[in-house]
Amino acid sequence: MIAPQPAARWLPDFLLLSLLWGSSFLFLQKVSYAMGALPTSWMRVSIAALCLLPVVLLKQQGAILWRHRRELLLVGVFNSGLPFSLYAYALLSITTGLSSILNTMAPLFGALIAWLVFKEQLTRWRTLGMVLGFFGAALLALEAPGGVSFKPGGSGLAIACCLLGGLSYGISGNYTQRYLQHIPPMVLATGSQMGASIALLLPALWLWPGHAPDLPTWGALFVSAALCTGLAYVLFFRLIAQLGSSGAMTVTYVAPVFASVIGVVVLDEKITGWMLGCAAIVLVGTALATGLLPLKKASVSAR
Repeated sequence: MIAPQPAARWLPDFLLLSLLWGSSFLFLQKVSYAMGALPTSWMRVSIAALCLLPVVLLKQQGAILWRHRRELLLVGVFNSGLPFSLYAYALLSITTGLSSILNTMAPLFGALIAWLVFKEQLTRWRTLGMVLGFFGAALLALEAPGGVSFKPGGSGLAIACCLLGGLSYGISGNYTQRYLQHIPPMVLATGSQMGASIALLLPALWLWPGHAPDLPTWGALFVSAALCTGLAYVLFFRLIAQLGSSGAMTVTYVAPVFASVIGVVVLDEKITGWMLGCAAIVLVGTALATGLLPLKKASVSAR
């Protein structure tokens, strides 16, 4: 278990990361429309890796990066390669606000994996939280724009991609907390982006667009890569070291606020009462499942 840390130590990183990840949905959607999901994701992680690698080398941490290259490749696939590609595809069909709300399922998946794989205690309240979280996501899917469709480009498939992205984040967060705590955050961030870049290289080249993106698209891609990815993952891995994987992933509670406001102001998206109600159910469920809202310290586990 991670010992509680004073808020003054982690709150600035937490809020900045929320802003970066909330705004990333806007940039990701713009670039995905222009380049496609997989090329967008590959460029995003590759630019992030190029921005971070010189810092690692200047800090003389290159040997650590090389020594843990296999573990970092694995983290890169699940923490960046898969979820970035899944969300980039989803944003071709659904709004940034809806996708960011679905992203709040990541801590819930993290808690579920911690229970199933690592045998963490799951109380009745945490079990209820998991049920509520998935129930809220199901209700959200029912009112998706255009109805639920699992055909290519359908909202149902896009929502499923977002949920799979949350599952991927849950896997990587648990793995990082348990096996990579001793690796400096800068090395984790750099190595994970390099690993994701290697994993996505061939699929991205296969699906590379036949036209060159315009200048605003390149600008959105650079901001998404350097700030919303490179800097963001340095902050994220620092938060894992301070708060644990479940605590760090609760940043997804705040990111949708930024994403929704940006979507309304910049993209003229609509936030409906149904979306807000379902988001509340998901947030309460996830808070219970991760122990952030412990209504009762039950001593009997659900297993």
